Amino acid sequence: QVQLQESGPGLVKPSQTLALTCTVSGGSITTNYDSWSWIRQPPGKGLEWIGHITYRGSTYYSPSLKSRTSISRDTSNNQFSLQLSSVTPEDTAVYYCARGVNDWGQGTQVTVSS
Repeated sequence: QVQLQESGPGLVKPSQTLALTCTVSGGSITTNYDSWSWIRQPPGKGLEWIGHITYRGSTYYSPSLKSRTSISRDTSNNQFSLQLSSVTPEDTAVYYCARGVNDWGQGTQVTVSS
């Protein structure tokens, strides 16, 4: 069974870069035609897809966040990462990593505040 775990700072200052890592166990990020996603949920709002990286390493981003987003992977450690630059308080959310639509991490709270 695939398990995902998000990690990274819980507090980021405005204008800085948010950086999170998702560590995957129980399956490889380079096989099975899977896509590995980042999703977030701001307080009081619905889920927002940020982007994903495929098993081949191709990346796709939400048009509204594309200019500030980068998703990469470390295949040797079976991890994939999110970088979101120039953050504002509107980027405050619970951030999730996921495989496809069925397997999700528990989520990590990120607050943007000075």
